[in-house]
Order: sequence, then structure tokens, then C-alpha cells
Amino acid sequence: MAVDAQENSMDLPIIDLDVFRNQPQDSLEVRNECQKAAKALITFGALVLHDSRVSEQDNDNFLDLLEDYFAQAEEDLKKDERPELSYQIGVTLENTEKPKCAVDEPCLRVIERLEPSERPLDISAHSPDPKCRFFWRMVEQPPYKTRFPGLNAANIVPDAPHIKERWSPTMNQWGTSMKNAVEGLTEMAAVGLGLPAGTFKDAGRYGPHLLAPTASDLVKYGEKDTILAGFHTDLNFLTIHGRSRYPGLHIWARNTGKRIAVKIPKGNYLLVQAGKQLEHITGGLIKAGFHEVVVNEKTVEVINSRKQQYPDRPLVRISSTFFWHLNSDHDLVPIPDLAEKAKAVRAEQFNLGKDEGEEVQYPAMKVGEQVQSELKHIALMA
Repeated sequence: MAVDAQENSMDLPIIDLDVFRNQPQDSLEVRNECQKAAKALITFGALVLHDSRVSEQDNDNFLDLLEDYFAQAEEDLKKDERPELSYQIGVTLENTEKPKCAVDEPCLRVIERLEPSERPLDISAHSPDPKCRFFWRMVEQPPYKTRFPGLNAANIVPDAPHIKERWSPTMNQWGTSMKNAVEGLTEMAAVGLGLPAGTFKDAGRYGPHLLAPTASDLVKYGEKDTILAGFHTDLNFLTIHGRSRYPGLHIWARNTGKRIAVKIPKGNYLLVQAGKQLEHITGGLIKAGFHEVVVNEKTVEVINSRKQQYPDRPLVRISSTFFWHLNSDHDLVPIPDLAEKAKAVRAEQFNLGKDEGEEVQYPAMKVGEQVQSELKHIALMA
């Protein structure tokens, strides 16, 4: 790994997937790295993942493609919109997706418990996010009939000639890199939590995984303190991010409540955050990570720099994001041993003066039901 990676990783632990992939599974080095991964998710809700298979060039090709796609006219983009499928495939245009926290009482309480200097930009009057999104499914078809076909629909390939030929190869190349990396981490996390390595990976084998870039038009929305994606958590199991060309992603560490400006080290590094499905299955031992995307001073600096360096390129902030899901038909039930540990961690936090609010209940349900419930909260499903 690069010598300066830790200095640039926002003080989040760096987990080396290469150790897990290349060393004997019963070695002390592998066990220690897996425990480090589990502890990072419990403590921070996030970590930096190193995977030597990840190519920065693949990410660059992906960002170029998505900039070109979202530079198209709105009438062309609308052809790829599928509201009847709850926008779970194809494009979602700006001012559609709402940040759940703007109206969700437990989430508003989380904001209240943060120190004023660490709070997100005010979302109380924030309407739908001004970001667009594209969902590209990266799935292995289940050998059974799913109860949730709307969450497992076929992909959409844009029609524009300058995009169509590049689309599937570029999306699949980068999406596969991120999917492989995050699936390796699910195995490491399981081992670190004292579970069989395949516990989570097997439960997500047929999940409706999504390569899910967002796009923000920085010509229209490039003013400092503009909220591009309001304070929220992700509904899936793990979210993995490659480097964006524009800063602006802030995450909150569970252990400190501090806002962290994301800066992913250059090279073979990715940022991973816990989502709601991981929180549910661990009974709250691991909490879904809060984050927002805003235009900050660093964003403005990069906007001005890219205007000079790349005057012919679209001024669009693309997030390089992948959502890894459990199978829609999987029974989402807290693992008893982890739920017990969650109570102990909650008590420790309280004794340290960190009030995490009312205890959350995690009722048994199908993963697909959990996803549908969350989609209604963010106005993507009627």
C-alpha cells in the first residue's frame, strides 16, 4: 500500500483486502485484518478498503461516460426513466428523491444530538435533492421466482450513439471491480464478527446490486453550501465509493459524531459505508452511516480549476457509487449473538456520555419489504 495512504484516509481505518485474498484463511494476519474490518464498521460505520485489483483508469472511464450521459438534454434522459418501477432501474432526474431525514423524527433527533459545529447543512426546509441518478443492475439471476420482481428488473441501455457503444462495457467493468471488492469485505466482516466467512456473501448472492452513480449539474447547483444530497443513510447492506472528481461528500463517524470530509487516497482505494440492511441483521451492532453531499469550499476550488483545465468537459459532479444488497427474498432477522453484543456496545456508548437515543427495534421481515418501506420514505415508491 502507498506510504501516505493513512494520512489521506480521514483517520478511518484502512483494511487491506489483499491480505484476506492472498494469505491462508486461518493465519493470524488474516484473522487480525478481519477483526480490524469488523471493529471499523462497529466503531465508525465506515472504512477505507484497499484492493490491488481496482483500476483508477476504470473509474476515470466510468466518470467520463457518466458526465457525457448527464450532459444530454432532459427529454433524452427522460426516455430512461421508469417511475412505475420505483426508479429502481434507469435514470432518476433531479428534484425527485427526497432526503428521508427531512421528515423522519428519529433522524432529526440524531441531528439534534450532534454538536452544532458538526451538524449537516439544514435540511428541514430542503425539498427533493437536486441530484440525478442512474441505476445499473449488477446481478446473478436467482434460480427461483422472486416475490419482488420490481426490485429485480432488466437494465436500460441509453440510445445516444456517442454513449450506447461504451455503456455496457464501461459500466460492467467498473461495477464488477466494486462488486468484487465489497463482496470480499462482506467475508472479512463476517469472520471478524465470529461468523462463517460466507454468511453475508451467500445471503447477497442474488441481491439486486446496483451501480448507482449520482450526477449534480454544477453550472446550476455550484454555489457554496448548496445541498446536493441531504443528510441520510443508505437502505442497502454496504455502499462502496470510488473517487469522485469533486469533493463534497461528508460522513459522520458513529463513535465521535464528528463530520468527516471524505478524501479517498489515490490508487487502489475505495470508501465503504454500512447500510440499513447490515444494521438490521446485526441488531444495531453496526449502525448505518450518515452522510451528505454538499458544495463546500473545496468543491468550488475544483470547479474553478476544471473550468480552466477542461473547458470542453461537462461540469457535472458524478459520484462513483455501488449499492450491495442482500437477496430480496432473504429473511432479514437480527443474528442473536450480534444483537446481544449490540446491547453491550450501546451501554458502553451511554457510559461514555454518547446518547444514541431510543433503542431501535429490528422486526423480522423480507429484505424486499425493508427496501420497499425505505423507498416510500424517500418518495421513489408510491
